[in-house]
Amino acid sequence: MTAEEFVNSGVLPQTKCVITDLHMPGLSGLELQTLLRSKGHSVPIIFVTAYPSEAYRARALAEGAVGFLAKPCPEGSLIDCLQRAIAV
Repeated sequence: MTAEEFVNSGVLPQTKCVITDLHMPGLSGLELQTLLRSKGHSVPIIFVTAYPSEAYRARALAEGAVGFLAKPCPEGSLIDCLQRAIAV
């Protein structure tokens, strides 16, 4: 599912957490985050990317991301992020 398909799917109100890549066809993960926030959705977002950069990480976290993980993720990191996300 693309970011656009997700936003238009109708499942957003039931979504407890979004796990997204940084680079995707169409909207990027950061663009998805910005779009969701601009529409008033505060669903927790976790980024998982093969292209971690400090600039992307800083932007994602500044806009409220729960986590920003580099692939391959260290063992337990994604679970830790998910636990923080659902505790919100």
